[in-house]
Amino acid sequence: MANTLWVVIPAFNEAKWIGSTLASLAGQRHAAFTVLVVDNASTDGTADVVRRFADEHRGMDVRVITETQKGTGAACDTGFRHAIANGATQLARTDADCLLHPQWTAAALRAFASGLEMVGGRLKARTDDYPVTVWEKAVLAFLIHAGALAARFRREHRGPQFLGPYVLCTGGNSAITADLYERCGGYPRTSIEEDHEDRTLMNRVRQVTRAYGRRRDMVVYWSMRRTKAWGVRNTLNWYTDHSYRPEVVDVR
Repeated sequence: MANTLWVVIPAFNEAKWIGSTLASLAGQRHAAFTVLVVDNASTDGTADVVRRFADEHRGMDVRVITETQKGTGAACDTGFRHAIANGATQLARTDADCLLHPQWTAAALRAFASGLEMVGGRLKARTDDYPVTVWEKAVLAFLIHAGALAARFRREHRGPQFLGPYVLCTGGNSAITADLYERCGGYPRTSIEEDHEDRTLMNRVRQVTRAYGRRRDMVVYWSMRRTKAWGVRNTLNWYTDHSYRPEVVDVR
């Protein structure tokens, strides 16, 4: 029987990171899902790392496709629509530098079972890639809460066209039904420099349903590599409104 839950991972030059992300998916307690990595025209062998992992984990359904249009939004949209065309009814997304809590897929399914059509989860600092202090963990929590609060009150996120309030559903930790994805129009086919595609998707969702929310038991460990490279203030400004424009967005 084909899996109806698909996990989509956009990836650009993530050969160093994606193996650990896939390994965390291999440890999921609910294991009936397909992993689809969308290689966004990488030049570092990201797709080869995924194929090797698939060969070594024949019990998992791990696939890779290519999207040559550079952009997280474009890669995600291609992946989601490919998954839907191949039988997915539930779609989860994470990033290629994240680690997933062992209950992550189970938590997403519980959220769907409760009646939600879109759900966002909780981010915690990943600590195995860089040394992370207690202070930096607190900073991450602050960034998330401050970003969510700022986004809720931004002018473009308010208006009579929205059926409910803005809710933070980060791209690295979110899930949506295939039906809602198609009804709302899905991700914009943009690059991260142009648009935070997860915000646009959230606003599209809010125009067609109230059945969205957050679940604390859906946990992802998020890499601090941008915060380490840019500093706290610049990271906050980047995620809030792109008022900080780094020369290099794809931090390695």
